Amino acid sequence: MQKPRLSLLPVAALCTALCVAAAGLPMPVSAATAQAATASLPSARATLNLMEKVADWQLEHPTAYPRDDWTEAVGDSGFMALAGISGSGRFRDAMLAMGEHNQWKLGPSMYHADDQAVGQTYAELYQMLRDPHQIAAMRAQFDAILRDPREGSLDFLLPGVQQRWSWCDALFMAPPAWARLSALTGDPRYLDFAIERWWKTSDYLYDKQEHLFFRDSRYFAQREANGKKVFWGRGNGWVLGGLVRMLQYIPENHPQRARFLQQYREMAERIVGLQQADGLWRSSLLDPASYPSRESSGSGLYTYALAWGVNQGLLPKERFESAVLRAWAALGSHVHADGKLVHVQPIGQDPKKFDPESTDIFAVGAFLLAGAEVYRMDLERARTGTVTVSNATPLRRSEESIEAPGLGADTVVMDALTSRILPTQKVEHGLLFQADLAPGETRRYLLLARDKVPAQPPVVARAHARFVPERMDDFAWENDKIAHRVYGPAIMTDPREMLVSSGVDVWSKRTSKLVQDAWYARGDYHLDKGEGLDFYHVGTSRGCGGLGIYDGKTLYTSKNYAGWKILADGPLRTEFELRFDAWDAGGRKVAETRRISLDAGSHFSRVDSRFASPTPGPIEVGVGIVQRKEEGHYREDRRGWMSYWEPTMEAGNNACAVILPGATGFTVNKAEYTHYLALGNAKPEQSFVYYLGAGWSRSGEFADAAAWDAYVANIAARVTAPVSVTVSR
Repeated sequence: MQKPRLSLLPVAALCTALCVAAAGLPMPVSAATAQAATASLPSARATLNLMEKVADWQLEHPTAYPRDDWTEAVGDSGFMALAGISGSGRFRDAMLAMGEHNQWKLGPSMYHADDQAVGQTYAELYQMLRDPHQIAAMRAQFDAILRDPREGSLDFLLPGVQQRWSWCDALFMAPPAWARLSALTGDPRYLDFAIERWWKTSDYLYDKQEHLFFRDSRYFAQREANGKKVFWGRGNGWVLGGLVRMLQYIPENHPQRARFLQQYREMAERIVGLQQADGLWRSSLLDPASYPSRESSGSGLYTYALAWGVNQGLLPKERFESAVLRAWAALGSHVHADGKLVHVQPIGQDPKKFDPESTDIFAVGAFLLAGAEVYRMDLERARTGTVTVSNATPLRRSEESIEAPGLGADTVVMDALTSRILPTQKVEHGLLFQADLAPGETRRYLLLARDKVPAQPPVVARAHARFVPERMDDFAWENDKIAHRVYGPAIMTDPREMLVSSGVDVWSKRTSKLVQDAWYARGDYHLDKGEGLDFYHVGTSRGCGGLGIYDGKTLYTSKNYAGWKILADGPLRTEFELRFDAWDAGGRKVAETRRISLDAGSHFSRVDSRFASPTPGPIEVGVGIVQRKEEGHYREDRRGWMSYWEPTMEAGNNACAVILPGATGFTVNKAEYTHYLALGNAKPEQSFVYYLGAGWSRSGEFADAAAWDAYVANIAARVTAPVSVTVSR
């Protein structure tokens, strides 16, 4: 049974409101009105402090709503906006606790838009932390809806109509969750569904003359006391806020984006003209005299949406910025000293008369969303430049590593569409951050002076490497997807193993946490305790991406690494060098210095090897993947990659791949171990670059060999067609 959706007014009260003429004039100009009329842009620090005070009050005064309810979900969206700019992790942690409490499930009614709203926060947490569990249940539910979308009329008086987006509030609740999931998974069906259903609702409820939305079909013929149509303040706030939250995730090159922009501008122009003298909007947009109570939830949504448009350059600054600042000043005047936000119209009560001390979490969410955009307004003064990233390919590029040249640690990067401050890392040639790019998409990122930004959100490390003296000087590296190790010199003489091998080992993971330190400390990493295990056998083989010198018949390999040096250790990239002493490669002495880097979110490590040899001339290198005795799935591609899905073992299937741009060929070499080899020519003292990658069937990402091959093909194509990065100062 569908849960009931509360109306803004009980039916009897609605009839009374529509039948009784309004009396009196708009509320007199008060001190708050005078303050709003002269509002100036507050400092970013002041805005952030106010946001944190309001958020802390709400966390200390939890509601009685279910944690997956729409009321909580709107509050959560505001907490996520704050988490994207606050220097404290407590707001993000509160959202993580909410997700864990909900087991990352949506609300109880499968089709009801309200019960999908919490998915927006799940998606944004996944965008921050990349834990697949955070969006798994939502994706499964949305897939089920796509299979049975429940078509039908939007007439609000029909039974079951709330299985469709038949009321205007739904456009804030559901479509942005679908759009976010589409951007994060690369599955266009979710965005297509959201867009198609948006316009079905809009075509039914949007008044093209007034540029406002009816709440639902029951209001088409009703009129206010002054004879005007009934357009609710908070309802249209939901729509305008929903437009923003769609535009944040509809790529700029999407054919429907222009239509969303047109509706956004139409509504923004209409809404700004309905702002009252005190800086707020009333519960009834066209009859404010009949609804004199100040109302902060709808006003918060308008402040958010208009401020976002100013920051994007979509709305004229000279007309809209003053309206935003007046509204923000008025909202701030409704925050008590302890952080309680008041003047919130309660759900389902007469909007003409309500307790001015009333508050609710959805209004806090709107306030925090608005605050994040006002915060950015001041930070625009600290902007030092822009990074433009263009993906000219038909490839979806998830967690693409962007190296902005010439930038240092004194720079903060902000996503221009979402106003979220991004994790960064200083690297050798610039500043590293990551982006999700749709095919053909171009995105902008703002560069801000770090000393002008009040706070940077804490960053969770997602890449790590270290020397492991407690385990016979292994050298290990990992990120949130995969883990590897190679053996050091101690194990060559240790009587327990006596292992001479420069092959690359694989540790298979099903968690986004960094685990190697804990696994080494326990010493039982061959047992799966819920996070994964080491069940890959490398022995003296090349393992997954080890190399040797090849003469057409024999693969000559080095001993274990002889020295190491860490160059960078997260949070987004780990990078290190391994030194391999000279070995005899069929009568030719060759030594190697191998630089390996692994970025967050990728199953592939980049390897840059430099060979030293007293003998001049090219060196033929074979990069290997060890073949197992049982039947697996092998594929090679002339564009420079080979992929191997290993035979099934008790712990599942390991997978390995090598990408070698400019490969001269592939072969199979049979010796003590049989290897698939990717062949290429190296020149002494020059870079020989390739990529080694690994995956696991039980990680939740690769169900079979076809899924692994598709991933490898995508990464290989991205390697050969990098994004364009332009820094403008």
